[in-house]
Amino acid sequence: MSLSGSPRYINLPVYSKLSLIVLGILGFFYILYVGADILVPLVFSFIFAILLNPVVNFLCGKGLNRVLSIFVALFISFAVILGTLYFIGMQLSMFTESLPQFKEHFTKLVNEASEWFSVKFNIARPSIDGWIEKIKKDGMSNGPAMIGQTLGTVSGILAVVLLLPVYMFTILYYKPLLLEFVAEMFDKKRHPLVAEVLTETKALVQSYLVGLLIEMLLVAAMNSVGLLIIGVKYAILIGTIGAILNLIPYLGGIIAILLPVLMALATGNPAQAIWSCALYLFVQFIDNNIIVTKIVASKVKINALISIVVVLIGGALWGLSGMFLSIPITAIAKVIFDRIETLKPLGFLLGDNQPDVTKVIFQFKKKKVPKPEGN
Repeated sequence: MSLSGSPRYINLPVYSKLSLIVLGILGFFYILYVGADILVPLVFSFIFAILLNPVVNFLCGKGLNRVLSIFVALFISFAVILGTLYFIGMQLSMFTESLPQFKEHFTKLVNEASEWFSVKFNIARPSIDGWIEKIKKDGMSNGPAMIGQTLGTVSGILAVVLLLPVYMFTILYYKPLLLEFVAEMFDKKRHPLVAEVLTETKALVQSYLVGLLIEMLLVAAMNSVGLLIIGVKYAILIGTIGAILNLIPYLGGIIAILLPVLMALATGNPAQAIWSCALYLFVQFIDNNIIVTKIVASKVKINALISIVVVLIGGALWGLSGMFLSIPITAIAKVIFDRIETLKPLGFLLGDNQPDVTKVIFQFKKKKVPKPEGN
């Protein structure tokens, strides 16, 4: 403050401002990375609580008190999740019964592939067998580490599952308090703008999650029916897992293609593998061009470049959970950026409103180089 009482502003040079921005961004992402165990279940709980809020309001409107309405909404949602997990578990138990046949058929397939590779590329069979044995030994040596990582992932998922109902109940119960807290943070003149942001965020999250659920059901149905027609074993299990993997933007669909191809090669024939690959590519085409554009992406207006980048950043920070959460979080950020004048350029960058290429914004003129004068 100056002596006159008016605030005094410090005009920093450009490099100082850039340094502060870079340090702020690094600090922000470091906090996200370090606090993953706390933040991931909390963010999931907020998103799912927004999804269940209409159900709670409906039950309250029917005369149930708020606590009982929240319990009923949570019970129904978790009953559906547990039913889905039970169905997948039953399918997996059927798959484990066929593991010996699967291993035998897969070993035969590897031997045939090795023989073809040896004849086609004129490489001695013992050399190929040596490479295969080396890969097996490396896999066995890395086995304990992989088991440890898997157990860590499973324990992390269990921790999230246990915390989710607690967080969701408290968020839904204390919703009036949280809204009052948000209101207290802003001046009364800003309240209409804040209410607009909160309303649009709620509608965005609800439409996005409902769209994802519809997309998952449609993709699971198309995958399963197609694999049943082709004759791939455990078609329903593989089709369902492929639909769940498809929830991970961009990367999940690519990973899902490997499952039916490997199953067809191990238990069927190469023709089934080719048809399975063609089926999944067709389903991906229908999903990306019809289902996603009409159902999922109707509210989430994020361009493809930003989507890929934030999915990779989310995976680096929070793993699979980060990949799933990256798109809705970015969409919420865009809603906020679009309402703040100084951040509107960032909101425009995140969006998919492609400018008209015929309108030239910048005029790039070539500088005329003066010709050297003759001697």
